[in-house]
Amino acid sequence: MEQFVRLGEDLPKACRLGFATRGNTHPEPEDLHLALERGVNYWNWCGREDGMSLAIRELGKHRSEVIIATQSGTPDWSRDSLRRELDRQLKTLHVDNIDVLTLYYVESDDEWNQIVGVNGAMKALMEAKEQGLLKMIGLTSHQRPLAAKWLTEGHLDLLMIRYNAAHRGAETEVFPETDRLEIPVVCFTCLRWGALLGKTPADPEHFQAPKAPEWYRFVLSNPSVGIALMAPDSHVELLENLTLLDNWKSMSKSKRETLIAHGERVKNYAGSFP
Repeated sequence: MEQFVRLGEDLPKACRLGFATRGNTHPEPEDLHLALERGVNYWNWCGREDGMSLAIRELGKHRSEVIIATQSGTPDWSRDSLRRELDRQLKTLHVDNIDVLTLYYVESDDEWNQIVGVNGAMKALMEAKEQGLLKMIGLTSHQRPLAAKWLTEGHLDLLMIRYNAAHRGAETEVFPETDRLEIPVVCFTCLRWGALLGKTPADPEHFQAPKAPEWYRFVLSNPSVGIALMAPDSHVELLENLTLLDNWKSMSKSKRETLIAHGERVKNYAGSFP
């Protein structure tokens, strides 16, 4: 199992375990710097002031080592609104460019048509790439078949999609297309909002759910996945997640089957989403 992946020609190799914030997690800047020391250099910022935005402003000479990915969305998905959002992010982070900007939670054809329309957000992103303000255009969606279809239009450089042992639809609905188009995939919700770490009423006797690093290993053992995002809420959680780097190996078939079985139980008992 490879530990690093090349997402773009003009980007550093990325550790396949990435670091994300989502607005309700509370990492300190020191946590980000520690993660970088361990090689975790794909940072997905949620767009709100937090420990990651502070850490980015503190990078200094290490800026070139980090792939900064941001999430952006506007109510009307227009060119002008998206450009204002991009400018705000550049100003907030004190950087000259952003490596990956993901259009955040695009969930319908209507939204996509606005984005790629005459005065849509895609125009602002293409202009930003030409101006050197942006290197890659990504998209985040829960709508797997739609996302796979949009990829074929040629506008996107990266896809961010939900994938975990409880929700494996991407294996058939997305990964064949991203593999064919050679588009890197970033996966989120690898722990299924923490539910994979807990018990279900249908667990076998004496079953103990694996800890977080094994669920990230499950995601990363799929060769179609480029990056698996962790979103630790504390220093303790971060340290536990980083143990994956000390034992970086693929998952055995039997262990994978065990995790899939628990994922199915979680899907049945922890509330439903596809």
